[in-house]
Amino acid sequence: MKLPVTFYQQPDVVQISRSLIGKYLFTNIDGVLTGGRIVETEAYAHINDQACHSHLGRFTKRTRIMYEAGGVAYVYLIYGRYALFNIITNEVGKADAVLIRAIEPVEGIPEMLVRRGLAKVSSKLTAGPGLVTQALGITTAYYGTSVVGDIIWIEDYDETIPDELIIASPRVGIDYAGDDATLPWRFRLKNSKWTSPAK
Repeated sequence: MKLPVTFYQQPDVVQISRSLIGKYLFTNIDGVLTGGRIVETEAYAHINDQACHSHLGRFTKRTRIMYEAGGVAYVYLIYGRYALFNIITNEVGKADAVLIRAIEPVEGIPEMLVRRGLAKVSSKLTAGPGLVTQALGITTAYYGTSVVGDIIWIEDYDETIPDELIIASPRVGIDYAGDDATLPWRFRLKNSKWTSPAK
């Protein structure tokens, strides 16, 4: 079942981020279906989180989509080449987001390999946020795209992941965020070879 927009408009971005573990992210781009099981996410909150792009009400051309109602894609570039796919959550004006960091590929793997320029399946296919977007064909062109439509969406197969199988740890690459860098808002599926290598 496709997750409804109300799922993304809940107020607790940390809980949303954790509950996305075990859900399935799909794209249908240029008529090609690709997707996989979400095994790693990170939460970013607009209040009391210096790592969040909307911290202190920051509103720019890049962050404007964050202030929309939850259920749309926030895609931006890092290092000038890697697109990162985030899902905006919460209600209008409360700019929270969940970064999808890694998936276990299950659908359209041959196309994923082509997009990633790989000859065989390995963790290099989708174990990292920049790799996920490449494999799924998500670029900055999909900034603002609904995640409950027919281009990008998430499905719930009614799988419950017990707490003992989810690792909660600090987020990656946000040393600039001061004390907020230690918040345990990175969620990973325990023992998955598809989670990103960053500690």
